[in-house]
Amino acid sequence: MAIKDFPIEEYVLPGSAACPGCPATIALRIVLKALGKKTVMIVPACCTAVIESLYPHTSFNIPVMNIAFEAAAAGAAGVEAALRKLGKNDVTVLAWAGDGGTYDIGLQALSGALERETNFIYICYNNQIYSNTGIQRSGATPYAAWTTTTVGGKKEFRKEMGDIIRAHHIPYSAQTCISYPDDLYNKVKKAKEIEGPKYIEILTPCPPGWRFSMEKTVEMGRLAVETGVWALYECKNDVVTFNGKSRLILENKIKRVPIEEWMRPQGRFKHLFVPKKDVKRIKALEEHIEKIWERYRKYYI
Repeated sequence: MAIKDFPIEEYVLPGSAACPGCPATIALRIVLKALGKKTVMIVPACCTAVIESLYPHTSFNIPVMNIAFEAAAAGAAGVEAALRKLGKNDVTVLAWAGDGGTYDIGLQALSGALERETNFIYICYNNQIYSNTGIQRSGATPYAAWTTTTVGGKKEFRKEMGDIIRAHHIPYSAQTCISYPDDLYNKVKKAKEIEGPKYIEILTPCPPGWRFSMEKTVEMGRLAVETGVWALYECKNDVVTFNGKSRLILENKIKRVPIEEWMRPQGRFKHLFVPKKDVKRIKALEEHIEKIWERYRKYYI
């Protein structure tokens, strides 16, 4: 669906506590347009737990349950069970968590809910850090990136969450990005119509966390896809399909943009270029990304 055809109803209202250029708010605005009014959202400790406040008591025009950091999926499972008991089968249960509450703190509850085939949508908005608590590293933080807990650059590569999710063999999972709103909208709409557990991960480039100017939010997401740092795909009943430019990269119809073009505008990678270029670590990240694409080509072509 083209952006001009998106529903006009807004469920993220003016007057939130979001940062300027906030990608999580962009993502949630699109997601709720796709899901509609009959949605109950479960939010653990994360940026969104702060964003939702202010106007006049909340800026979200749907029911929201706030819950502990590790319990988004468990809370959503409880809400889904209660709605089912009441016979309210037309309400979508949405767990909405950051990468810290998904890759790390909330992984056990998420895995359990997927195993039990809970009928809900779990969305991870991935800004690759614990942004709300001061920009600490998470399992989603890229190799060599600066955070307040990896001041010399993270020493580990990011966790491949998509692989972990697909190992649960759920009906639907997907990766998307706020820079491709039509892709995001269509994947959420598709998930809404599928029975059982659904998982969608949205790359949400964070201006204060990644250290770039707020007007470049959409550009940074596009560069992530064009460099192959982030892939757009969906998996329905264990069949994986790549989307957009990611499909062209997979099929070797276009080359990945050099990873430096994504890294240079981000202050979190500044130490790799100033005072002199750290060729070794930049090359290590480039080679790691290429290995991921080689694995994609081996299994999904």
